[in-house]
Amino acid sequence: MKKLRIANYELRIVILFVVISTILSACSYSFTGSSVPPHLKTVAIPLFNDESGFGEPNLREQFTNEMIKRVQDDNSLQIAEKDVADATLECSIKSVKDEPAVVNPGETVSKRKVTMSVSAIFYDKTLKKKMWEKTFSNWGNYETSSGIAQRTEGITEARDKIIESILLETVSGW
Repeated sequence: MKKLRIANYELRIVILFVVISTILSACSYSFTGSSVPPHLKTVAIPLFNDESGFGEPNLREQFTNEMIKRVQDDNSLQIAEKDVADATLECSIKSVKDEPAVVNPGETVSKRKVTMSVSAIFYDKTLKKKMWEKTFSNWGNYETSSGIAQRTEGITEARDKIIESILLETVSGW
C-alpha cells in the first residue's frame, strides 16, 4: 500500500512537470534590444580609417566590405550613399597587436594572438544626432607554423568578432 502511494505521488509530480513544461514552452520571450528606429531605413558605411600603423595591406577595405556585407545580410537597414542615407556608420581601426599567445619549452611560439580595436560612431542624419560612439575590441588566434598565411586567419577572426559587435550595437542597441 505504501509503495502504491509513493508511485501515485511520483506520477502526480511527473504530470505536474509535464503540464508546467507545456505551459512554459508555449510562451516565448525575447531579451534582445529593440529594433532600429522606424525612421531609419538606410545607412552609409564609408571606408574605414586605418590609424593602427599595423601595415596590413587592404585591412580597411576588408573591414569596410565585410561590414557592408553583414548589414546587407541582416536586412535591418539598406546600404546607401552618404549624401542620401538616413544614418552613417563611421569606423576607425585604432590598433592591431600581434603577440605570442602560447610559448612552448625552448621559448618557441606555437600560437599568436591578434588583438584589434575599432572605434565606431553611429549618426542619425534625420534627427541630426549622434546615437552612439563606442570602441570595440576583440581577438583572434593563429598557429605560427605557416607564417604570414596563418596570421590572416587570426586577423579575420578578430575582424569578424568586432564587426558582429558593431552590427549588434547598430541594429539592436536601442
